[in-house]
Parts: sequence; structure tokens; C-alpha cells
Amino acid sequence: MRFASQIIAALLLTAGAATAAPVEYTLDPNHTRIDFSWTHFGFSHPMGRFDHFDGDFRFDPADPTKSTVTVTIPVDSIDTGVAKLDAHLKSPDFFDAAKFPMATFKSTRVERSGEHGLKVTGDLTLHGVTKPVVLDVVVNKIGPHPMAGRAAAGFDATATIKRSDFGISNYVPNVSDEIELSVSTEAMVPAASGP
Repeated sequence: MRFASQIIAALLLTAGAATAAPVEYTLDPNHTRIDFSWTHFGFSHPMGRFDHFDGDFRFDPADPTKSTVTVTIPVDSIDTGVAKLDAHLKSPDFFDAAKFPMATFKSTRVERSGEHGLKVTGDLTLHGVTKPVVLDVVVNKIGPHPMAGRAAAGFDATATIKRSDFGISNYVPNVSDEIELSVSTEAMVPAASGP
């Protein structure tokens, strides 16, 4: 009986998603990472992350091209695990967090890319400069979350940007101009809107 109820719930969830407009999802901060990496004199590939962010994510499982995402990141939340490096990255040599405290990404177009992929084009504002960026997104899984019992969606995304495009050009090419971005996230509908 319980198994039959689970099947019915899953079918109702799918049917609802097929006819509904994009639904707002909440990013799970415990299962979301925003990482970046660069090349240091060609010897190593240090990594950092942003520990804090806020997102507005509307997703349509039936037609992902109708989805939208806006993410705001406090630049001061940079964390490389090295306090002196964090301070240097926040300084005017790089992000200048005191003058430009926020980075934002706002999607402008979502396109399908293969069976489980999306290309999400959006405007990235960083260091006071706004440029278009394309995220290559892999849809990991969509469906009811086994622990929360609510509709959930999981994605991985990557992009490469040139920091000089955003006016952050100190130490190029010894510290690489190309910055690799990597995002992994889980999101769920709010509890009151869940199945």
C-alpha cells in the first residue's frame, strides 16, 4: 500500500510539473558550492569558494527553457583556506570588496544542450562591470527528495571567464587571466508548496 501511494505521489508530481508554470525553488546552502580556480605561475591550480550567497531560482521541469536564476554573492565571503590570500583577493589588487561588495548573475536565456544539459546565458556583474557569461549546466536529477519529501532539482554548472574583462588584470599572465567557475547545487520547493 505504501509503495502504491509513493507511485501515485510521484505521478501527481510529474503531472503537475508538466502543466504548471515555473516554480520557485530554494537553494540548499548545505548542498551548494560556488568554487573558482586559477593557474599560479603554471605550477599549481589554487581554488577558492564563496561561502555566502542568495538566489532566486524558478525552474520548470517540463520546459527548462522557461527557467530563470538570479544569484547574489557577497564578495567578502571569499574563502581559500588561507587568510592572507583571502585578504589579498579582497583588496584593490583583485576584487576590491570594499568598493564592489556584491557579485551578481542574472539569467537572460536558457537553452537545451543534449539529453541532460542546458546552456544558461546571463549577465555577470563583478567589480562594477557587467558581461555576458554562459554556464554549461548538467541536470543531475529532478524528482521528490527522499529525505524532505518535496520536489527537488540538482545541477552542476561550469564556465570560464577572463577576469581582465571585469577590470581585474593585475599579475596576468603569471596569475592566469582565465578563471574556472564550478557550481554544484541542490534546490527544493519551499515546504508549504511541496507535494
